[in-house]
Amino acid sequence: MKKNNLATFVITTLVFVLTASCSTPDAWVKVEGNRFIDPQGKEIIFRGLCFSDPVKLVQDGQWNERYFAEAADWGANIVRFAVHPAHLNAMGWEETFAAMDQGIEWAKKYGLYVIMDWHSIGNLKDELYTSPMYNTTKEETFKFWRTVAQRYKDEPTVALYELFNEPTVTAPNTGTCTWDEWKALQEQIIDTVRTYNPHAVSLCAGFNWAYDLTPVANAPIARPNVAYVSHPYPMKRDQPWEEQWERDFGYVADTYPVICTEIGYCLEDEPGAHIPVMSTDVYGEHITKYFEQKGISFTIWCFDVDWAPMLISDWNFTPTTEGRFFKPYLQSKKQ
Repeated sequence: MKKNNLATFVITTLVFVLTASCSTPDAWVKVEGNRFIDPQGKEIIFRGLCFSDPVKLVQDGQWNERYFAEAADWGANIVRFAVHPAHLNAMGWEETFAAMDQGIEWAKKYGLYVIMDWHSIGNLKDELYTSPMYNTTKEETFKFWRTVAQRYKDEPTVALYELFNEPTVTAPNTGTCTWDEWKALQEQIIDTVRTYNPHAVSLCAGFNWAYDLTPVANAPIARPNVAYVSHPYPMKRDQPWEEQWERDFGYVADTYPVICTEIGYCLEDEPGAHIPVMSTDVYGEHITKYFEQKGISFTIWCFDVDWAPMLISDWNFTPTTEGRFFKPYLQSKKQ
């Protein structure tokens, strides 16, 4: 074999091996019992940051490598892409996914996993939502997850697929949906995902704006490689919190992985303060201690200057009240 041909053969073989390794089960985060397991076979606790929305950040001129580098510097090991249906359609699917492709490359560079989040609020079964920015259809939701699963089937960095951000039927004009109906719909989405990407971990939320996981006790999602989502903002329950958290969602972590993909707080007089997020550092201290005791993963809302509760007050990444609490906490837990 000539030298040039040998070099080409070696390079081609290396590319094939590296490419193939990305799609093997050992390259992916997976679920074992009540734990997330990393590609090295060790338990991983996700502690990270919620990004506001890829389209918003593109429009703000902040979807850039600096943003991802800062997230890693804060101590995150995962970031959440909150993909709003209205924003996706406004910028266009191909343009949005191209931006997310670049974001995933930045995430890889800085050692960050990615949660892909279909960020709607309301009742997917009846297609009734709390705001026009969340409007979607079952058809579009399945299209989104087919697109994600096909596009990132060989990309283990996109480890967690959050099927629907905040299901609720208690908001005005959001119709009706039972847990059994919601469970069946989530299972259909999971089956669609697994057709194209059997390695992806699907994240399933309960009602009450993704807070209430009590139905899981008697009717868990009947699919493998699943974890559960709760959003335990401080005003969802009165203090003392822990006993109620345990009853409402924490008990699930004894059997399945739980990731609280939105937590956070702001003071009553801070910009954007609203129910259910108003509290103080006391909430931060209690929720992080509870998560440590239960082995619960989490991402904090929101690494943005506009969407409350905000972790930063400007694009120099100056921490807000919650930012001043969570930044050193995340940095202290960086694995």
